[in-house]
Amino acid sequence: MSTTHAWPVLSRRAFLAGCAGCPAVAACSASAGASPQGPTVPVPEVKPRIRLVFTHIPPEKPTWPYQGYDYEGRKKELTARLRQSCPGVEFLPATAHNADDGRKLLEADAEVDGYLVYMIGIWTGAPMAIAAAGRPTLFVNDLYAGCGEFLTAYARARRQGLKVAGVTSSRWDDVVQAVRAFETLKKLRASTILDVTDRPPGPVAQAITEVFGTTVERIPSEEINAAYQKADRSEARKWAAAWIKGAARVVEPSREEIEKSGAMYVAMRDLMAARKAQAITVDCLNLFYGGKLPAYPCLGFFQLNDDGSVGACEGDLQSTITMLLMTYLTGRPGYISDPVVDTAKKQIIYAHCVAPSKVLGPSGPRNPYHIRDHSEDRKGAAVRSLMPVGQIVTTLMFAPTRKQVVLHQARTVANVDEDKACRTKLAAEVQDPWKLLSEWDRWGWHRVTFYGDLRQPVEAIAGLLGFEAIVEG
Repeated sequence: MSTTHAWPVLSRRAFLAGCAGCPAVAACSASAGASPQGPTVPVPEVKPRIRLVFTHIPPEKPTWPYQGYDYEGRKKELTARLRQSCPGVEFLPATAHNADDGRKLLEADAEVDGYLVYMIGIWTGAPMAIAAAGRPTLFVNDLYAGCGEFLTAYARARRQGLKVAGVTSSRWDDVVQAVRAFETLKKLRASTILDVTDRPPGPVAQAITEVFGTTVERIPSEEINAAYQKADRSEARKWAAAWIKGAARVVEPSREEIEKSGAMYVAMRDLMAARKAQAITVDCLNLFYGGKLPAYPCLGFFQLNDDGSVGACEGDLQSTITMLLMTYLTGRPGYISDPVVDTAKKQIIYAHCVAPSKVLGPSGPRNPYHIRDHSEDRKGAAVRSLMPVGQIVTTLMFAPTRKQVVLHQARTVANVDEDKACRTKLAAEVQDPWKLLSEWDRWGWHRVTFYGDLRQPVEAIAGLLGFEAIVEG
């Protein structure tokens, strides 16, 4: 008989307190506590240059916001606020009164990474002139000032398939999150994913490089096994001891098995450090079942994701780039799953044998976890993470081959205790479970879940990429 655990529940205060370090990943250090220290995974140190274009007509003309409005004062105020809120972005302010002004800026801006068009007045024609160039462009509506031109220009730009995102919100953090998408795109262009597999390269790897600029480096099983043999066994034992000490329960795996997972983690981390990679995915099931992998990487992925890097299951490059993109964008780890849909309860259950225990990022609170064996074959060591309930999660997947992103949102309600299927099973309620049944043939079984109401930043970065956003439920 299946039961559910509503435990653990983070209070709203504790949950929000953990968000303080989440907007960006400042470093990839080992988790707090007794965990050992080793080589760190490098974080790209890049700073995008963004042309900040304020659009409005001359103040003596009657229009929104009103005749005689202090545009210069508003520009100074917004520029200072953007620089304070987004220190990782270099802003280059300018003003465009008309479409010709916008086109002149384009001619002089060969080196900028994108455009932030802040509409503090209306009917200049400059936003569409800039967007038409096909460069990543963010439209921001200064409420009660740029509304008419924002609404018409944004709708037209998206219908034309231009690389345009939009923010029309009274919440300043929505602007900040959208601007950080420029940082994310710049970091992706400076990042490397290690793909541990014996399979030949597929179209997804090529598309990731073409669309995001991210390098995908194929690593054969012989190479990770060589790194495993060279891994410092004393450090591996320290990691195993730290994981055991931190676990609420250790069920099936022996200490020896957990130490093998520690050696696999050290091997993966050393490969990443040597190749300056920010993410790793391992074709774990095929390699382990084929006798080509001495230990499952599950606990290593658990550690990497808690620390702000990316460890992704099953050689799934599409999930890996989704995790890396969202970790840069939000500072939070993703959780790959094979979902189960229960229409009777209006629930989707995110099931997998790897999940983080710091769902708000490296500096956030840790939720309890159990160390279990891998569910399908009852071997190795894996994780059952008991994640916070009563919270909104955003589940998605970016498809670079199709230039689309699929997403849905739900509220977590329970950690399901069921021996069948994967170890971690996070149940969440959705508004329309039947709508969730419509996209799996096109997208496959996997989805990646992140804590938080993240639709706005997802829509923003999708717009800057020129991706279509598909809401599946």
